[in-house]
This record gives sequence, structure tokens and C-alpha cells, in this order.
Amino acid sequence: MTANVAVETTPEIPLWNDPSHPVSTRVDALIGAMTLQEKIAQLYGVWVGASADGGEVAPHQHDMEEAVELDDLLPSGLGQLTRPFGTAPVDPALGALSLLRTQTRITAANRFGIPAVAHEECLAGFAAWGATAYPVPLSWGATFDPDAVRRMAAAIGRDMRAVGVHQGLAPVLDVVRDARWGRVEETIGEDPYLVGTIGTAYVQGLESAGIVATLKHFVGYSASRAGRNLAPSSVGPRERADVLLPPFEMAIREGGARSVMHAYTDIDGVPSAADESLLTGLLRDTWGFDGTVVADYFGIAFLKTLHGVAGDFADAAGAALKAGVDIELPTVKTFGAPLVEAVTEGRVPESLIDRALRRVLTQKAELGLLDPDWSPVPPAFDGADLDDPEALRGKIDLDGPENRQLAREIAEKAVVLLRNDGTLPLDRPRRIALVGPNATEASAVLGCYSFPQHVGVKYPEVPVGIELPDLRESLTAEFPDAEITVVRGTGVDDGDRSGIAEAVDTARDADVVVVALGDRAGLFGRGTSGEGCDAESLELPGAQKELLDALLDSGTPVVTVLLAGRPYALGRAVEDAAAIVQSFFPGVSGTRAIAGVLSGRTNPSGRLPVSVPRTSGSQPTTYLGPRLAQASEVSNIDPTPAFGFGHGLTYTTFAWSDLTVDTEEAPTDGEFTASLTVRNAGERSGTEVVQLYLHDPVASVVQPVQRLVGYARLDLEPGEERRVRVTVPADVASFTGRDGRRIVEPGELELRLAASSTDARLTTTVTLTGPAREADHTRRLHAEFAVE
Repeated sequence: MTANVAVETTPEIPLWNDPSHPVSTRVDALIGAMTLQEKIAQLYGVWVGASADGGEVAPHQHDMEEAVELDDLLPSGLGQLTRPFGTAPVDPALGALSLLRTQTRITAANRFGIPAVAHEECLAGFAAWGATAYPVPLSWGATFDPDAVRRMAAAIGRDMRAVGVHQGLAPVLDVVRDARWGRVEETIGEDPYLVGTIGTAYVQGLESAGIVATLKHFVGYSASRAGRNLAPSSVGPRERADVLLPPFEMAIREGGARSVMHAYTDIDGVPSAADESLLTGLLRDTWGFDGTVVADYFGIAFLKTLHGVAGDFADAAGAALKAGVDIELPTVKTFGAPLVEAVTEGRVPESLIDRALRRVLTQKAELGLLDPDWSPVPPAFDGADLDDPEALRGKIDLDGPENRQLAREIAEKAVVLLRNDGTLPLDRPRRIALVGPNATEASAVLGCYSFPQHVGVKYPEVPVGIELPDLRESLTAEFPDAEITVVRGTGVDDGDRSGIAEAVDTARDADVVVVALGDRAGLFGRGTSGEGCDAESLELPGAQKELLDALLDSGTPVVTVLLAGRPYALGRAVEDAAAIVQSFFPGVSGTRAIAGVLSGRTNPSGRLPVSVPRTSGSQPTTYLGPRLAQASEVSNIDPTPAFGFGHGLTYTTFAWSDLTVDTEEAPTDGEFTASLTVRNAGERSGTEVVQLYLHDPVASVVQPVQRLVGYARLDLEPGEERRVRVTVPADVASFTGRDGRRIVEPGELELRLAASSTDARLTTTVTLTGPAREADHTRRLHAEFAVE
């Protein structure tokens, strides 16, 4: 089936390749010249792995897909290449050469010379061998520093773009609803405003480097029952609208994200991949998104195999296209022969193909892939001799000094000091007992989507490719005069108790104990944190709690260090540990950042992006609970956290004072301005994070007791004080009313200027007046801070 239209061309340049014409004109001309098979070929990818010697990529085989023959596919074209760098360990230069040669083959094979979009994971850095492994997103949230995250994302994007990659599958904007979920480490936190602002900054950084940012998982994936991966989600329309959707809305409105990935889950029986009201009605018609919607891997096939809403793969393809999915990833399964047959038989209208194709080709045109001067040679090969692959080996550095410095900055800003009885910073200890399963485990700083943990573990014979000092090495460098004795005590999750007695004996002979506990990142049960590594409870894995309790009984001060992907209940340590230092898979510089906090070289400035539970069985709960979610006399389960969202200590003290408000009343379309003074009252420089929480005591629907609506980091020298002004628009008090519309209601509000969700320092009451007002997708999203 071919739709032929008259196109204006020159003998040299077809209209679709001529950048002097508007993109829409070029795309329409190209669509009109394509056969059905050529159209559909642009709507799927093929999962490949780069060649270790620089040859063309080879199709990757997965137990959820059939074998793919590139020779059969390429004459019709190819929309995407899935993870050429992130499938096997390959020298970056040879991987780039492999991708270059493959793009040359793709463009030569199809009659329009259209290259593929190459996409990669970039959740904790570019997921390629030898690339910097940055802290995981939960650490981004702990920084409360969008600017630092924006700079990190730009660096990741530049590395990806330099080797020929076009699209990154990040950030994850799922809001944590149950910390037992294995993918908590991939999220930014449990508050939608924090997730939205940090995630938007990441999008801005990635997009500034020319990489298409992909928002995921749209929407509801993190709200699965019992924290199980890919489980049913019980989400009402109000929770979806007020908790789960705002980060996506912000990243589209303010971040300029050009792609969205649908979630695996269904909400109230409708899978996201087949939800037209979500992917078209809300995303495009309301929010104005004009980019591409890509499938989560195998997500379209899941409409048949998991959800049971499609009778065959053709029905699944048609349902996804109708809903608004444009591209099948990671490989061709439903959008290939089944879709061709369905269109030919009239089961799926060709107009749906054209609609998706227009979005795909528009994005390719904007990336320059349709331009006559497009070249498969990436920027990293500028001036290189491409005929000698071995001479290229080692010529591309994806872990350079600038990357390392950014990774270190994020790691240092993300370390959270939860408790300190004055033991920290350590004052030249003579004997340190370093205990625990993560004391000498270099990979303890890495998340599930870092290349070494995601892919490298399958290739144990290949070096890890990056420098990963373990905690012993970093403490030795930090405390060169100390005698450091290392005892494992127990494993992360093996339940081995045989080393606990030795650990206690070693502790008794030391001046201080540093016990390194936490997780091992992995996939689908190979770890204690990561995709498919869900937890039955929030007790420390294995025998770690027993080790910790035994050390607390040793009589020696115990500094508890967590290298983890989620928060854990710490039992007695909350009151009995000398100090508790929390880090969330802090990346290549993570152990150095922790050592710097222990020595005092770094003044900790991280704040909790998720609450730390007091008991292991109190989930699911977050600080966003309404009044019924708080402790009460009618339940024996107390969900009060040990350390609340936003909590974090420093080695100095801050005084908050002089709160003023410009007016105590404002209309429902108005704003308030509050000002306060923050002074560093201690003897060393430090960082305070001023957090603004909104409390709405009376509303037409149940509201959380408080929610974050703004924050600002302040770096202050000893004795320095700054005046902080915050403008609070009435729009930030909006919520979804009983009729499903977002509204701002009149009434009293409490503004809490706080050091955390459990530590309000200054409060004031203001009143909104006038009629209730609808607040749509053009509303103001931020309480704006200004530091004077």
C-alpha cells in the first residue's frame, strides 16, 4: 500500500532532505513517498550490541524476543537501535566505530537514507563500559540541588552525544509510595515537588547536550501493591493527579523533554500502554506534548501476554497506536509483521501509522538525521583515522576528570547525616574497627542501572573499567595515621552469623567502630535493591541487624554507614549509635565522600529524599499521609518515621528568625511573600536547606497533613546571615476537587518554614479569599525563593 503525492524536489536534494523547508513540509513529503512497510519500519527498534572489534553491531538475543535478521529488516529502514553500548562491555571508541559502521549500513540499505535513533540508559550515568558511574537518582534527590543535577546531566549527555547516541532513557519520575519496591533507588524521592524539580533539572541538562530525554514511567508504576515490581497498582484519580502526575507535567512544561515512556502497570484495569485518555488526552491534548511516546521494553506485547486486553500481537499494536504509543522498544515484536497484516486487513487504520510516523520523523529531522550533510561520524572521531580500529582503542575517555569532579560533588552533597552524638567528625582516631559486608566491596556504591551492575556482572572476566575505591581504601587515605582493622561480620544477605563474634571482639579493641551496611544492587533477584529486587520488609537484609545490635553492645562508639538503595529501619541504632551516615549508592566517588564526612573534611549537607522508618513493617507510608495516616490510639502500628523526609544534620548550627509576611490575606489568584533570616550560628561553614511546607487544615477533600512546595540551599560562613524571601502563589495550594478539576479554595493555610518535615522552625497563617478558582495546566508550579 503506497500513498503517492507530488513533491517538490531538486535533482540534487529531495524535499525531505532540504533543511530550507519547514520540518512539517519535509516530513509530509517523506511520509507521502513511503510504502506501508517503510512507514512501520520507522516505528520500532532492534536490540543490538556493539562489536568489540569495531565491526557492525550484532542483534542481541533476549528470552522475551525472537531472533532478528537485520538483512531482512534494513531494506525497509529502521527506527531505533537499542543500547549498542549498554549490552556488552566494549571499548567506547570501538563501540562508537561499530555504531558508525552500522548507521552507514542502515542508511545505505533503505531508499531514503534514514539513519536510526540510537538510545541508551543513563540513569546513573551513561550505561557504557568505562563511563563514569554517578550517584543514583535517590542521591540526586538528597542534594536538594537542581543546579548540580543539571550540570551532571549535561556532562552525561555530552558523553553520549560524542559517540553517536541520540536518546537517553531517563529520568525516572516515579514518586516513591512504598519503600519496599526494588526500584526506589531509581527514583528521586517520595515528594512530587522534589521529584519534579530535580527531574526537570536533569531533563534540562540532558537536552542541553542534544540528547532526547525520556520521562518514565508514565504513570503509576511506583504505586504497585506491596512494593512488588510489575504488580497491580491501586491508585485513585486524585492520587494520580496530585502525587504521581505533577513531576511529568513539570518536566514537560519547564524541562522540554522530547520523549515519554509508558508504564507497565494498569490503573483501574486500563494498562498505560493502551490508555488513550492518558497518552493522548492528557499528555498531548491538555499538556501540549509534541514529542514521541516510546514503549517500555516489551510493554506493547504485554497487552496480550500480561494484561489480557489484546487477543493477539496485532490487536496489541493497534491498541497501543490508538492510545498514542509511537515506537515499540526494545525490538520488533508487535509493530512488525503483525501490524503490517492488521493494516492490510483493515483492522488498524493506516492513519494511526501516519500519526506516529509524523512524530518520529519530526524528531529525526530536528536531530538533523534527515539533513543532506548528516554524517554517521560522531564528534569524538573528529580527525581520527577510522581505518585502523586498534589504533582507536582507548582514545575515547568517558570517565575524565571533569566527570569525576561532578560525581564527587553530587556524592558529597548527597551524604545525609541522620544522627550524631558528637562523635563525628572523628578526631584523629588511633584504632578504627571497620566492619560489615560493604566495608571492602567496591561495587557497594553502584546502583542497578550502573553499567558494572547492570551488564558487567555477566562478564566477570572483563575489568570493571572505572576506578572504584572501597570504603577501606578511602578511610585509609582519610586517616593515614590510624590502624584500621577490617572484619566482614556478615554478608549483605547471606544470613551468615559466624563472623559476628570476631567483629565484636575487634570493636572492643578499637577507639571507634565504622560499620558499613546496606544493599547489593542487582536485577531480578540478583541483589537486594534494583529492578525486581523487592523487599518483604524494611529490616536490613540478611543478618545485618544482628551484627549492628551486637556492635552496639560492644561498648565502643558505633558509626553506622549505609550504602543502600532504599531506607531501612535501623532499630536500636536510632538511639544508641554514636552516629548514622546515610548514602544512596553514591557512585564512583561515594566512599571518598563518606570518608570526608567522617573526618570532617566535608560538612554534610544532604537531606533525606525519603523518610527512614522506625519499624520494618510500617509500610507502605510516606510523609505525605493525611491525618488518618498518622499515629493513633486505635492502631498498634505507629508509622512515625525515625527520621523524616527532608532531615539532615550538619557540623554547625543555624538560627532562623524574624519571619514576616507582606499580607495575611490574598485572593485565590493572588500570592503571599514571606521573609526570614537564616544565620550560621556555628564555628564552621555549612549548608542549610530551607524547606517550605504547606498545611491546609480544612479542604473539600482529604489532604496530606503537609506537603513540600519549595526549598532553597544556603551556603553560609560562620556568623554569616542571609535574608530569604519566598513568594508563594495561591496556585501551589491547588488540589484535585470532588469533580476531578484542580481548584484553589478559599480558607486558612499554614506556611511552615522548616529544616525538615518533622522540624518546622517558623510558621505563619495566611488566608485565601474570594471564590474557589480552577487552576489548570498553566498554573504556577513553584514557591519562588530569593536570597538577599
